[in-house]
Amino acid sequence: MQEKIKQLLEEVNAFQVSIEDDLESFKRKFTNKKGEINQLFGEFKALPGDQKKLVGQTLNQLKTRATERLNEFQASLKAQSVSSDRPHDLTLPGDAHVQGARHPLTTVLNRIVSIFERLGFTVAEGPEIEDDWHNFSALNFPDNHPARDMQDTFFVQRNPDYLLRTHTSSVQVRVMEDSEPPIKVLSPGRVYRNEAISARAHCFFHQVEGLVIDKGISFADMKQTLQYFSSEIFGDQARIKLRPSYFPFTEISAEMDVYWGLETEDDYRITKGTGWVEIMGCGMVDPNVLRNCGIDPEVYSGYAFGMGVERIAQLLYRVPDLRLYSQNDIRFLKQFERIG
Repeated sequence: MQEKIKQLLEEVNAFQVSIEDDLESFKRKFTNKKGEINQLFGEFKALPGDQKKLVGQTLNQLKTRATERLNEFQASLKAQSVSSDRPHDLTLPGDAHVQGARHPLTTVLNRIVSIFERLGFTVAEGPEIEDDWHNFSALNFPDNHPARDMQDTFFVQRNPDYLLRTHTSSVQVRVMEDSEPPIKVLSPGRVYRNEAISARAHCFFHQVEGLVIDKGISFADMKQTLQYFSSEIFGDQARIKLRPSYFPFTEISAEMDVYWGLETEDDYRITKGTGWVEIMGCGMVDPNVLRNCGIDPEVYSGYAFGMGVERIAQLLYRVPDLRLYSQNDIRFLKQFERIG
């Protein structure tokens, strides 16, 4: 055993390490639990008592030397790493700083909010996990309304009275409950729907909803506001039209279209050959909603509207696949460095 210890000591002293792989080889051979030094300690236990004192002393010296060499190698490699990462010559040019860019959805959202802020709207936010009252009941959704079905809504499994909000109208309810008219508020945020993910749909997206409550508010006031928004976001020549529709929380309700044109094949595809593209829903706030929120519908009236941020971004940027917005692919995001 003494000869084996002497041989291993020579190998430990002669071993050289220049890269991490060398260090791992040293550990495997000498210092790990299954290394040769630990094996010698196993054999040491079987020696006669009169030999243990002499052999034990040299075996401990071998283990100590192997540990010293391991520490030396680790310190050397660490110094090399620091030296390569931080050169001592501070006059050398540094790494180029890569400037970030706003996400395209953030850019579009900021533009939308900015337009309505110029009209006097304030911004309000609310929780993404909502209760049934603020997301549905206060907004005049009957108990048997299809939007309450599991196909559309993510409910909290342990407590079905809570859910991931399906629209930011819930924020408007909270504002009406806590504020006295006049109210002029914008509620942007992320919403969730239980839908299959595809190039044209996702299980989460972003909305901007607006609400105006005051005495004498009319449908004409809403149309004027939305015409101004469309001209600001799509250009001075933007034309809009309002089509009758249905939403539980507005009466009368409408869908708003913007004229996109039919100049290119892409225009035909986007507008389905009509030249018009739908961008938002809107309408006069249902009196029941006002009443649910403690506002007298005999005194006050109002309008509300809501749009998808991704929808507006698609029209501005012509991105072919909605999933690209949430995949954090730097190649996609770099295209928007100089936009907005």
